[in-house]
Amino acid sequence: MAAGVLGLCLALAAAPQQAVFLPGRHFTLAWTHSIEKVRWEEDYQVIGPPARLIATTARIKGSAAGMEPPPDAVLRDGSFHYTPSERSPARLPLTRSEFTADFDLCVDGACRPMGHWLPSDGGVTEMRACEGAPSR
Repeated sequence: MAAGVLGLCLALAAAPQQAVFLPGRHFTLAWTHSIEKVRWEEDYQVIGPPARLIATTARIKGSAAGMEPPPDAVLRDGSFHYTPSERSPARLPLTRSEFTADFDLCVDGACRPMGHWLPSDGGVTEMRACEGAPSR
């Protein structure tokens, strides 16, 4: 039996049957804080099988109340760079609202708003590493 292709699965928490598979092993999740207007970026790898997420690096474009970078962060090129403390999350629950900009998702270097792949229902979208069927 052939192994599946590693990538990301996106699913609406309220309707998990509407899952979308995105092949790829490297991606960046980015967003702008709705009040402080500070850009955050987190880089992940998908490894396996079995498919797992590994947080590799993160960047914050600034700091604000309740959003300080961790003590080991290094300021470089206008962003604080650091290694996330949660290195292997099983899933990432992402709250998406019609009142804020959507998350940006960069898969193997190509960036688009998350709604390009999976429209928001105004609730939580779950993102996790997964294996999909090989393309034919």
